[in-house]
Amino acid sequence: MGRRALYAFSLSMLPFMACTGMVYSVLPVYFSLGLDATPTQIGAVFTVGSAVAAIASPWAGRLADRLGRRRLVIASMASFAVALTLYSSVHNIGEAALVQVLEGLAWAFLSSSATAYVADLSPPEGRGWAMGVYHRSLYAGWIVGPIVGGYLADALGFRGMLLLSSALVVVGLIAVYAATREGSLNPH
Repeated sequence: MGRRALYAFSLSMLPFMACTGMVYSVLPVYFSLGLDATPTQIGAVFTVGSAVAAIASPWAGRLADRLGRRRLVIASMASFAVALTLYSSVHNIGEAALVQVLEGLAWAFLSSSATAYVADLSPPEGRGWAMGVYHRSLYAGWIVGPIVGGYLADALGFRGMLLLSSALVVVGLIAVYAATREGSLNPH
């Protein structure tokens, strides 16, 4: 098993995971206070992103098989950075729903590519353990992300927090690029 590669990949994903914890804990408040959205509108916006991800996931997995995991992980992280930057400049909840389309696509591509990569690193009898190591980075990000996101929203405002989050995603993207090699995230 590529334990070193697994740990390197999981650690390189930590800035991204912390960012998601920062953003998703504060985004509904931003929509409510910053965009004057109702709870129903906020729920509808998040439904859009989830629906897009659900529809796109099989296609994203197929592309990960064809094009390679590394390309799609990096492309999806770049898409997240763009989405967070766009959130910082939306003026109404309808614009936020459009950003959710991009974000839903990015989630579909990231989750399909990243989990396929983790499976590629592991023999069949060690895949559950490998997924647990990878998901530990997700949970670690979600442990620190919400409190940091709340603090940054208080200190910098919602838009400042979103821009800083976008920069943090870029840090994660650079870390993934450095921690992986061309072909190492490809199944063949």
